[in-house]
Amino acid sequence: MKKVIQLSLLFFIPIFVSAQQDLSIEYANTITTNDLHEHLNILSSDTLEGRETGERGQKMAAAYIADFFKTIELEPIVVTPAGHSYLQSFKLVKRYPGETWIKTANRTYENFEDFAFTGKTSFRQLKKSKLIFVGEGRDEDYAALNVNKKNVIIYSDGRGSERKEKVLLAREHGASEVFIIQTGDEDEFQRMMKSVKWNMKPGRLEFPANPKEVDEGYFMISMPMAKEILNTSQSNLLSAINKSKQGKYTPLIKLISQEITFYASQDVEDVSTENVLGFIEGTDKKDEYIVLTAHYDHLGIDGEEVNNGADDDGSGTVAIMEIAQAFTLAKKAGHGPRRSILFMTVTGEEKGLLGSSYYVTHPALPLESTITNLNIDMIGRIDQSHEENSDYIYLIGSDKLSRELHDVSEKVNTTYTKLELDYTYNDESDPNRFYYRSDHYNFAKNNIPIIFYFNGTHPDYHKPTDTIDKIEFELLEKRARLVFHTAWEIASREDRIAVDVTPEEMELGNSN
Repeated sequence: MKKVIQLSLLFFIPIFVSAQQDLSIEYANTITTNDLHEHLNILSSDTLEGRETGERGQKMAAAYIADFFKTIELEPIVVTPAGHSYLQSFKLVKRYPGETWIKTANRTYENFEDFAFTGKTSFRQLKKSKLIFVGEGRDEDYAALNVNKKNVIIYSDGRGSERKEKVLLAREHGASEVFIIQTGDEDEFQRMMKSVKWNMKPGRLEFPANPKEVDEGYFMISMPMAKEILNTSQSNLLSAINKSKQGKYTPLIKLISQEITFYASQDVEDVSTENVLGFIEGTDKKDEYIVLTAHYDHLGIDGEEVNNGADDDGSGTVAIMEIAQAFTLAKKAGHGPRRSILFMTVTGEEKGLLGSSYYVTHPALPLESTITNLNIDMIGRIDQSHEENSDYIYLIGSDKLSRELHDVSEKVNTTYTKLELDYTYNDESDPNRFYYRSDHYNFAKNNIPIIFYFNGTHPDYHKPTDTIDKIEFELLEKRARLVFHTAWEIASREDRIAVDVTPEEMELGNSN
């Protein structure tokens, strides 16, 4: 009898698997070019004014997505005083640079022209002082130099994240204001200044200041400006730094700063914005959660031109909407997912991953029970590298925390969509660092395995010319179906996706 049962199971298992695959295909096929176009035609229209975070167009987009979630009968799970909602609202502040300058004995330097101030605070009165040069601002340097309640100047050849680390370390040692000398030639410095100005001058959105937080703000100055302030040459600066590395601090101390006068002010405006959340409850594994994300905000209006953001990230947003509908259709037919799924379109990505950052600090579902995040950011276009073979998608991060997730992703693609999975941007040494630049990263920081789906950049990236007429809808449909099949597999399997990359391997990968 036992052998008969085993034999029956052998016949049943492939039939069951086949049925599951057929169901996956059946509901994936409800994701269509027509529906994707219908949604994107609205979200990327001029009427929505570029969907800038906190502005009218973003709120119109949020209302449209929430209404669609209601129509397809996703559950609203955000708890509010008025009851459950699809909208996770939160507060931001917008900081506008005010009067900010630095005066030396010879001239006055202007913010965004000669230097950049990135702080959160406004000075109540102008400041006048000499600066203490602390070399590269290492712990060893502060052991030799007393900077308590003094203003310091630090040499840096690193990225913005490294500069912030230097600022925080300086403040740990009691420094007041921090000036960072940014290395590189004048052209490189001006490119950096242009980028900072573009991000900050129209108003920078961020979370309200926490009184307990250390301000990461600093003055970023050029090498010529530093040489004037310190009355020295670049070669003397570098020589002093090299000596300090050998424990010889006399050359640093001898670099005497001239007295400078400086002032910084900002105007602050309160802003409200919203993530949009729709939930589908699972069956026997409903207490484990998969989160699918795409950001629906964009850059707003530039002069008289609307940044429609059809690809960035209208394409990802409409994919989330269609994937959500496919799962709700399956559930209504009695084929709901075993695990619960949260469909979330997030705000504030263009302003620094703000919406996803807010969600992971105020999660609607427990993060410890969130097993995977699948994030879509731009899947409607073809980049220059794939003009000859457009049947592709870039995958980023699938193996950073979980080899198992990577293997599942590969198998799903081989079974269903057969796209070329391009891992170029998954390389830690890639200078674009896309792994750190979209909403999945806030989940990855919480040890949640992720996959980031991306079509690469194109000439219309972050320009008013990113319009719906340039979207490849058949390709968008196929890529959206890949995400659907992947979510279906993760939701249906017996075991949750394992975090199987060791902390040591993670650290090694992030250090490259």
